[in-house]
Amino acid sequence: MSDCDADPQIMVWAHRYTQNPQRFEAQMSDALPQIVYVQQAAEKYDVAGEFVLLPWVESQFRPVPGRRNLPAGMWQLVQSTARVMGLHVDHSYDGRLDTSASTDGVMRMLHDYHNQLHDWRLVDYAFNRGEFGVQRLVQQHGTPPDEPAIPKLPVPRITREHLTKLLAISCVVRDPSRFNVELPSLPADQHLETVQVSHGMTLSNAAGHAGMETGDLKRLNPALQGEFLSTDAPGHLLLPRRNAEQLRNAMQIANDQDMTASVSDNIPLLTTHADKSENDTKADSSHRARTHVVRSGESLWQIARNYSMSVSTLERLNHLHGKALKPGQVLKLD
Repeated sequence: MSDCDADPQIMVWAHRYTQNPQRFEAQMSDALPQIVYVQQAAEKYDVAGEFVLLPWVESQFRPVPGRRNLPAGMWQLVQSTARVMGLHVDHSYDGRLDTSASTDGVMRMLHDYHNQLHDWRLVDYAFNRGEFGVQRLVQQHGTPPDEPAIPKLPVPRITREHLTKLLAISCVVRDPSRFNVELPSLPADQHLETVQVSHGMTLSNAAGHAGMETGDLKRLNPALQGEFLSTDAPGHLLLPRRNAEQLRNAMQIANDQDMTASVSDNIPLLTTHADKSENDTKADSSHRARTHVVRSGESLWQIARNYSMSVSTLERLNHLHGKALKPGQVLKLD
């Protein structure tokens, strides 16, 4: 897209972004893992590189929480747009804050916009203003010429400014020395990767298996509202490459152990209960002790789903028979 000198307002906003070089560099450094991840998605969908910096214009890559009907996430998506993109939103998970899912959805949408509008400037207008509104403008006024860089279509000032900001931050990244700033770099082992989860687990357990602090894991996965990660929603975690590999290895070991246990179940038991070793007895006790403490607002269905079991099984194990759950109540899981 257009360079720094294509419009005076581009330079105005570029200088605004970098008026405090140290703060700008710190903000860039904080956002860099997400920036690199979005760049990979843009390449996958053949989207213009400037759109890698779109979350900077929207939120400076911050996971803005969803409140009422306001936009949420680093892409600032409203719920209606999230539904069209296939992002799931409920009380325990907000897909708009899921860096992996939302980025994939947005890049696919931008790619589709360009197939229809054939102009990356109009793609930005469509992201800010809405696809159908921009299509109507093109039908009425035609595709804008290459000059001026900011198309003179009758759009709201905020839409025109949105494109100007995108070109401005792109200008800074294209030519940082011009603004007396240095861009940070990201070691390869800190690049973010998506890990598909094969077992339901608490976030603290996932962090432990990945070799990282729970708080760091939560900051990278702000879409998760609760403390438990199930295999269905979202079914994945975003982690630095070194931690992602560690978590994959831990899950593979767990899968191998499950497979071994399944095979052992089919072998006739040759020892009596009295013949079991002390370690076997402790292992059985640990297995029987698997429980869940009911939190306020949790339903039986939600708990059963989190542990990949049926509601009827959970009721039978705990002799509930239609009884209401109480916060603090301890439920047996097997």
